[in-house]
Amino acid sequence: MKPLSSDEIYGNWATLLLATDKNGEIDFSRMNDEIDVLIDSQPNGIYSNGTAGEFYSQTDDEFLRISELLAVKCEKGGIPFQIGISHMSPQISLHRLKMITHLKPGAVQVILPDWFPPTLEECAIFLKKIAAEAGEINLVLYNPPHAKKQLQPEEWQVLKKGIPALVGVKVFDRNSDVEWYKRVKDNRDGISVFIPGHNLATGISLGAQGAYSNVSCLNPRAAQKWYQLVRTDMSQALELEQRIKHFMKTLIEPFITQHHFSNHACDRFMALVGGWADVGASLRWPYKSIPEDLAGDVRKKAVNIIPEFFE
Repeated sequence: MKPLSSDEIYGNWATLLLATDKNGEIDFSRMNDEIDVLIDSQPNGIYSNGTAGEFYSQTDDEFLRISELLAVKCEKGGIPFQIGISHMSPQISLHRLKMITHLKPGAVQVILPDWFPPTLEECAIFLKKIAAEAGEINLVLYNPPHAKKQLQPEEWQVLKKGIPALVGVKVFDRNSDVEWYKRVKDNRDGISVFIPGHNLATGISLGAQGAYSNVSCLNPRAAQKWYQLVRTDMSQALELEQRIKHFMKTLIEPFITQHHFSNHACDRFMALVGGWADVGASLRWPYKSIPEDLAGDVRKKAVNIIPEFFE
């Protein structure tokens, strides 16, 4: 695949969930089937090894096998793809990049080193070495709310000036804060800004380009239809967004705030609720998984809130 520019990174990108058996071991047969469903939903792109892909847990062999599986299928299906090379260790991120450059993804996603917060200068040092090794492959910086170094929009441009290959950022949008988006507009030149999937309509209306979508975890086809609605009827798209947020707030967030499950446990659970792929219920050790038998009750309630995701 040719390298993707910032203008070519937009819309609804579906995440590749790690598919596992009851012991939390990777089930590559299930992952094969999952990718087929994702491609059939015709998203604007697919990415691997984000948080929902449990990138931190993979051996070299597992990482390479997942990356190769996605690359082969997306090339055949004509779907843009990005490979996550993220790891808390900068050395391992660099090693993972070296393992997959031959697959020629449209871009690679990477987090900043995450044991001790790097300074902005150290962020630049890290990304320059990643970009040099990537060659023609461009970079997307994944900077989630729990990252130890939280970059501001003004800092994106500082990094962009020294690292032209930085073509995108994946960030939390501060609950669609209008003042934050004004800063984004002033600092997004050459950078595609992606925000959480449940804020897609509002985010695009304020200046974001798309989402690496948690909503796709619930139903990738419905998530793509929602993005098409954003492009054709923003008022209806915003109305659906309010119901999606209500679903998230009442049926998903309590698992995090009250029962202390992780975000990626919720991503996996939403796939069970949506029922579109058999990815299994078990996260890899040591993270807790939301019990599979709770999915049916959540599904019944969700159908009344966002029936579009269960058609």
